[in-house]
Amino acid sequence: MIGISAAAQVLISIIPIVGIVMGSLVIFFYLLWNHRRRTLLIQAGHYTRPEFDLLSFSLLSGLLLTSVGVVVTALLIIMEGASYGLLGGIIPLAMGGGLLTYYLIKRREKSPGKEESGR
Repeated sequence: MIGISAAAQVLISIIPIVGIVMGSLVIFFYLLWNHRRRTLLIQAGHYTRPEFDLLSFSLLSGLLLTSVGVVVTALLIIMEGASYGLLGGIIPLAMGGGLLTYYLIKRREKSPGKEESGR
């Protein structure tokens, strides 16, 4: 590169390293403080386990992965044709399709018309 000093190149290469370190510190302290908070709540007897809605999670993540997979697959087909790089779009597409299939199967199992009476 023309006109870029060695000091500038060093600074440019340090920026991503500092960002990764700072992000790692934020995640570490979040996990540490959340663990201490839960421990204190358990000791005080006030801890309630949070509910996790697996159906809503599978629907949301399935829709997001499917839409990203469709866009990336279409873009890679247009730019590169059929190659191994196409897996970068097919993999999220297949994962999203699997999560949406799981959502549909579980929703049908929980539907009120399919429940059997205990009599």
